Amino acid sequence: MQLVGKTEQNTHASGGRRRLGIALAALLVAALGTACGSSAPDGAAPHPKTAKEREKEKSKALGAPAGLPGSYALRVQQPRQALIAAARKWGLAGTPLLPPAPPKEKPEISPREGFEVEDQQSLQLPPVFTTVPTTQKVVFLTIDDGAEKDPEFLKMMEELRIPYTAFLSDYLVRDDYPYFRKMQDLGVTLNNHTLNHRYLPALSYEKQREEICGQQDTIEKQFGKRPTVFRPPYGNYNQDTLRAAKSCGVKAVPLWNSEAFVDHMEWREYDQDLHPGDIILTHFRGREDWKGTMPDMIRRVMKTVTDKGYAVAKLEDYL
Repeated sequence: MQLVGKTEQNTHASGGRRRLGIALAALLVAALGTACGSSAPDGAAPHPKTAKEREKEKSKALGAPAGLPGSYALRVQQPRQALIAAARKWGLAGTPLLPPAPPKEKPEISPREGFEVEDQQSLQLPPVFTTVPTTQKVVFLTIDDGAEKDPEFLKMMEELRIPYTAFLSDYLVRDDYPYFRKMQDLGVTLNNHTLNHRYLPALSYEKQREEICGQQDTIEKQFGKRPTVFRPPYGNYNQDTLRAAKSCGVKAVPLWNSEAFVDHMEWREYDQDLHPGDIILTHFRGREDWKGTMPDMIRRVMKTVTDKGYAVAKLEDYL
């Protein structure tokens, strides 16, 4: 063992005290700087950012303005790399485009020309429309009825953060309410598609009201929130339909401008194309009805939407 002489011990001790004194002085200066002001002096190291400040900068870098609806915030907070990986995992042809921020002021929606009913304006009936007025290059995905309850679909849409709106018919949903509660927990709005999916114009006003308002009550009871949006089965309605819908709280009646299937798209407009604000219809269906699954359908519709330079936005953010 090598022994250390007394003089050498004193030298080490003296040096240790000097280093300790310098360190304490530095800490004191830093503390005074913090007490005197929030900004660091020129040449000094900046103060560490709080977690909230770091998250705000991250969201801003990803394109997320402050105060936006939660559905949009979720999309922009997901790192682009994770979205690319999710798109690859689920077999998408390309990575979904991120929608722009929804408008701070909701667009004014009026009935589509030719879709009005008698006394539409004087009775202040809910507007029937197929496209939301916007210049943003966004479309809206809506899914009807509730027949297919594919857990892979829920997982896919959660990982891809693709927003969509569900229109539910109770006779198809009631055997598995928990499936749709999970969907709601993931941020999906559950809207009204009647109790039994009947052809409404053939029914009396009272029968139509039973179908529409009965489903309003059921959705409120099962999912805790009364819808304000309604879609008539088959897209068919008359004045009694809109009167009944209005009587139980419906504010808007969106139809669709295109329809998605596993193997093709169908179009309402003559140009057979997408337009800003178009509403896309599809259904909860599986192999019993289609040549594929709901994830197959999503791959098809997202290829069409992305290839045409559109992003999918959440319908409720614009209503």
